Amino acid sequence: MLMPMQPYPALLLRTRTQRILVVADLHIGWEIALAKEGIHVPSQTPKILNKLLKLIDLCKPTGLLFLGDVKHTIAKVELEEWQDIPGFFEALLKKVSEIRVILGNHDGNLEPLLPENVKLLSSTGIAIRDVGFFHGNAWPATELLACHSLVMGHVHPTVAFSDPMGFRITAQVWVKARLNGELLSKAFLKNLGVQVEVNADAVRLLYQKANVRLKASELFIMPHFNEFLGGRPFNRSGRDRRPRSIEYLGPVLRSGSVDFDNAETYLLDGTFLGTVRQLKSLS
Repeated sequence: MLMPMQPYPALLLRTRTQRILVVADLHIGWEIALAKEGIHVPSQTPKILNKLLKLIDLCKPTGLLFLGDVKHTIAKVELEEWQDIPGFFEALLKKVSEIRVILGNHDGNLEPLLPENVKLLSSTGIAIRDVGFFHGNAWPATELLACHSLVMGHVHPTVAFSDPMGFRITAQVWVKARLNGELLSKAFLKNLGVQVEVNADAVRLLYQKANVRLKASELFIMPHFNEFLGGRPFNRSGRDRRPRSIEYLGPVLRSGSVDFDNAETYLLDGTFLGTVRQLKSLS
């Protein structure tokens, strides 16, 4: 059972034997990018850690799962990350013995920064019971398609609201969207190098070629745990077609299988805002 930990940007997966706390997109060291632009902000890592420790005390998980982008710099490791990340995870290990990290696109050279007890997983993710978790920058592993629900981070979802005077605010949101199995199967097969005929049953062909019975029918996109980061408004109007719009951020979102317009959006406190289509006029 998946349960959002309101009002935190975190999920709790409950099974008969486990309580797994799931968070995404810490981006530890994001202040470095600001410093290079002449904007100096003290490290916010202690605040992020304290928020996570409070959440651990609240839900008492048996394990932690990070959905990628633990660090901010993409390929290298900055001095601040060497200073902050090891201590961050040492503090968590005092509370929770099992910690797993799915690699994100910002996690280059992350392994030397982590205590040896922290397990690194591929960006293709992991299946736990009937839920598949992955970062979002790469295709999920084949076995995740056999899960009913997929959960990803990576996108930093927000919604934007503007008034007639031009005042604009954004808010972090959860996004819940339906998946089209045929389109998802076609895109996944294409990634495997399998040609799909126009009238072919892509779901059946996926089973024949990849030995997986597709069950994935819904996608949850997690808000970023680091509240100091910006995000990408899902209700951006159709007139804005910048190349880094939502649908370009990762192969699942590019596949055409995600029903963006009818996707449901929720604030961190659980308030239902409406569908993306309904909110477009407010951006």
